[in-house]
Amino acid sequence: MTNPTLIDTSVEDKIKEELAASVQSKRKRIFSKIFGAALGSIPWVGGFLSAMTDFKSDEGQVKNNELYEQWLSEHTKKMRLLGETLVDVAKRLDDFPEEINERLESEEYLDIVRKSFRSWDNADTFDKRELIRKLLTNAGAHQLVPDDLIRLFLDWINLYHEIHFAVIKVIYQNPGVTRYDIWHELNGTSVRENSLEADLFKLLIRDLSMGSVIRQHIQTDYYGNFMKKPKANHSSASNTMKSAFDDQEQYELTELGKQFVHYTMNEVVRKIGQ
Repeated sequence: MTNPTLIDTSVEDKIKEELAASVQSKRKRIFSKIFGAALGSIPWVGGFLSAMTDFKSDEGQVKNNELYEQWLSEHTKKMRLLGETLVDVAKRLDDFPEEINERLESEEYLDIVRKSFRSWDNADTFDKRELIRKLLTNAGAHQLVPDDLIRLFLDWINLYHEIHFAVIKVIYQNPGVTRYDIWHELNGTSVRENSLEADLFKLLIRDLSMGSVIRQHIQTDYYGNFMKKPKANHSSASNTMKSAFDDQEQYELTELGKQFVHYTMNEVVRKIGQ
């Protein structure tokens, strides 16, 4: 059988042509480049295309291999989902004016396409793949932040779990919420401070805070400098530690966090501040 690490160029070209044909646009040549970058970035695609060629041939030994058929069946589903995602990205990009053509053809954007679809292939859930799709679409339609930040946002998608993104969404929708508010928005039940749930919640807040996605709200002066908090009066201090579900300290997205949300959780982004 053909070496699975090598892509059958003629079959890959046919796949690109079929994908481009599903997009009725003058940009077919540009989308063909994007499709090629995506297909070439996923390791199993070459092996799958070669395997399909062998399976459709008269090689009975291949067709009678049950494990081989199961592998093909599983990857056929993944290939169909990959194609649907690529067409969706192309159709959404096609709604933007021709001014973005140069951006779409640039090697910088094609590099983002390659990194995005490597992450897409490794994503465990539909929700993560949707974040990547939206990021890729918005990164092509608008260049509001440097491409280095787009790559950082992809790293965040790889690093964090859906429950992290749920916390981010609550804070985005309710700036100034407390941990108590976030917990009850996500869970709605009361648990002990020494419970597994409390430990997990503290971990989520700590991960996002350390990653500069969220922060406690701090007042700023006219020039944007953060103001020091007044010292607490310890005369009436409690003999217990601060609750995992504290209802005093307010949380907000950092500026990086806001841009992440605009690029990954919205279909169309506008430059913040405009």
